[in-house]
Amino acid sequence: MARKINLNFMVVIAVSILLSVFFTTAVSYRFFQKEVFAELSSFAELMEDLDFMERMEDEGVVNPHDALRVTWIAQDGSVLYDSYLGNGALDNHKERPEVVLAAQKGEGMSVRKSKTMGQNIFFYARRTADGTILRIAKQAGSIWNVYGNTLPITLLIAVLSFLISVWIARQLTKAFVSPIEQMASDMGNLQNVVTYKELMPFIELIRSRHEEALMNARMRQEFTANVSHELKTPLTSISGYAELIATGMASKKEGRRFAEQIHGNAQRLLALINDILQLSELDGSPDEGLSFEPVDVYGLAGHCMEMVRPIADKHGVTLSLKGTPLVIRADRRLMEELLYNLCDNAIRYNRQGGHVWVTVTDKLIVQDDGIGISPKYQKRVFERFFRVDKSRSRKTGGTGLGLAIVKHIAQVHGASVSLDSDVGIGTTVRVEFPDVSVPVTD
Repeated sequence: MARKINLNFMVVIAVSILLSVFFTTAVSYRFFQKEVFAELSSFAELMEDLDFMERMEDEGVVNPHDALRVTWIAQDGSVLYDSYLGNGALDNHKERPEVVLAAQKGEGMSVRKSKTMGQNIFFYARRTADGTILRIAKQAGSIWNVYGNTLPITLLIAVLSFLISVWIARQLTKAFVSPIEQMASDMGNLQNVVTYKELMPFIELIRSRHEEALMNARMRQEFTANVSHELKTPLTSISGYAELIATGMASKKEGRRFAEQIHGNAQRLLALINDILQLSELDGSPDEGLSFEPVDVYGLAGHCMEMVRPIADKHGVTLSLKGTPLVIRADRRLMEELLYNLCDNAIRYNRQGGHVWVTVTDKLIVQDDGIGISPKYQKRVFERFFRVDKSRSRKTGGTGLGLAIVKHIAQVHGASVSLDSDVGIGTTVRVEFPDVSVPVTD
C-alpha cells in the first residue's frame, strides 16, 4: 500500500513540476515578447523623430551584424531601404502581416521566420506621417534559444524540487500508513496507536467492532459449552433409565417411574432444542421470513393466557389480564413467543397460590408476586442459560433461554425490555414499543 501511494505521489509531483515549468516558460516568453515589441516601438518612434530614415538613405548605412534591422517600405510595398541589404533588390513587402496591420491601423506586429535572415524574427511596423512604413526587426530565436542559458538552472531546480517533494511524500505516506499497519499488527492494543485526529473516528469504530467480535465469539463459545452441558444432563438420565429398563433390572413399578423420568427429560430436551432453534433463527437473519402486520397486543395476551392456564393451574397460580387494546406493527408469531415466555417465566418462578398480572396500556407489563430476583442477578437474567436457582429451574422445566428469547424478539421490533424485582415480593417486566397506536378503549 505504501509503495503504491509513494508511486502515485511521485507521478503527481513529476507531472506538476513539468506543467509548472511549461506554463512558467510560456508566460515568461509572452512577457518577453511584449517587452521586445515595446522596445521596438520606442525605437521606431525615436528614429522617426530624428529623421533617421533620410540619413540612412543618404549615407547608405548598412550593417548586417547590428542587433536591429531597419526597413523602410513605400506605400506600394516596395522596399526603399533595408539596413541588412542596403539598396539590394527585395521583393514587395506589401503582403507582410506586420505591414498590412501598420497600413490599416497605424502599427503592426508579428513573429515569424524571415526568408532573408533565415531566423525567427520579431517584426514591428509603424506607419509614418508621409504614409510610408518603418519596420524594425529583432532576432528572436526559438523559445528554446531564448531560454537556452537558463535551461540548466531550470532543470536543476526541477530535479531538486522533485527530490524534496518525493522525500516529503514519503514522510507523509509513512505518517498515513504507519497507524494502519500498527492496527493490523496488534488489534488488541488499538488504544496505544499513535495517529492523527482525522483517523481517530476510524480507529474507534474498528476498536468497537473488534471488541464486539471478541464478545460475540466469547458468547458463542459459552453458548456452545452451555448447550453441551444442558443436553448432556437429560441425555445421561434418559440413557441410564433406558439401560435399567432394557437389562430388566427395574421392577414393573420402577419401570413405570423410569419411563416417566425418560418422558420428562425428553420433553425437556424438546423444549431446549426448540429454544435453541428459536435463538439461532433470531441470531442468523432476524428479519428474514418475518411478516410485519398490525397486531393487537391485548388480544394476543388473552390468547396466550389461555395457552398457559394449564401450567398456571398445575402450579397453583392465578392469572389476570387487564388494560386496553394496543395495535402495533409486529410479527404475530414472534409476539406470541414473547408473551408466552414472559407468562411462562412468571408462572414457573412463582409460589403456590401466587398471582400473575398482565397489563396492556401503551406498553406491555407482566407482573408476579413470586420468589423475585436478587439485585446482583437482575442484569444477567437476559443472558442465555443463566438461572438464579438452577435446581428450581430444572425442577420446573425451564431451559434458561426464555428471557434471552424475549430480549431478541424485542430487539427485532425495536422495543426495549426492563425488569424490576425484589426477593420475596415479585418481579415486573416491561416491554415498551417504539411506534404504538393510541390505546383503543371499549
